[in-house]
Amino acid sequence: MRALVVTASDQRTIEALTWTDRPVPQPGPEQVLVRTAAVGLNPVDYKVVQAGNPAWRFPHTVGVDIAGTVAAVGANVTRVRVGDRVAGHGDLAQDGTFAECAIMPAAALAVIPTNVSWVTAAGSLCAGLTAYQALYRKANLTAVDTVLVHAGAGGVGSMAIQLARAAGKQVATTVSAHKQDFVGRLHPDLMIDYRTEDVDQRLADWTHGLGVDLIINTIGQPAADLSRLAYNGQLVCVLDTPDTAPGAKALAISDLNLGGAHRSGDPRQVADLGRMAQALLALIATGQVDPQVERVVPAADIVTGLQMIAADKVVGKVVATFA
Repeated sequence: MRALVVTASDQRTIEALTWTDRPVPQPGPEQVLVRTAAVGLNPVDYKVVQAGNPAWRFPHTVGVDIAGTVAAVGANVTRVRVGDRVAGHGDLAQDGTFAECAIMPAAALAVIPTNVSWVTAAGSLCAGLTAYQALYRKANLTAVDTVLVHAGAGGVGSMAIQLARAAGKQVATTVSAHKQDFVGRLHPDLMIDYRTEDVDQRLADWTHGLGVDLIINTIGQPAADLSRLAYNGQLVCVLDTPDTAPGAKALAISDLNLGGAHRSGDPRQVADLGRMAQALLALIATGQVDPQVERVVPAADIVTGLQMIAADKVVGKVVATFA
């Protein structure tokens, strides 16, 4: 099978990725072989190439998101069958999904609803599951009225806006002026141009000085968000977490590492990836959420797609399809 690989440990650039022939892998007892129909392209796909991973053996196939057809199942697999349309988010430490076939843990897979396309399913995973986990696993939404989503034009941000609105919350987002047309389609209640506006003042005005109940930070420098939170406010951090938090405001701070579930040693966490993917695809199937796929390319152009993402030339999701 054809696969896009890192050829050696010192080949750490997008440009060094190479298409090569690799043997079709065989699933273990708890695994599934998926014949690839489409893959989502994500910033993590090129960032992990640049960083490397000590668990890799070379050549190493890259990619974490996949939508495709079950081609074979391991001896202990019962939740999916050969021929099922499935989608899932894989393990960065293992051979990935930018290939004609890929091995996935059966527990991490979701069955794709009949009215959801390969492209839509593949485009919903990494960013969508990160946003879903932030809102429905890390945050307690019971007393939350207002949500700030940083970087609303990004993959995680655009999905988090939609998920928060679907949950009935008021949503503010930070987004530069030239991306506000795109984000405006998601109907946030407030857009703040962080380059020209005072984010703190806009949020204070919006919340009548009370602060935001929940902030989803995808941009780093989370200490700046602490003063923006309401009493009993919650901060979910996709990148860094602040070193300290003011105790007087009774804040809750959560770290998020979606793919770490695969390396946790806890099969319950891997299974939750599958449950979250199934719930997210159900929201997509009913039209409540859209992954905002803006560009579809053939698999041969994955490298070009990753270069565009790295250069911040893409708004919305990029998906690659396999013939």
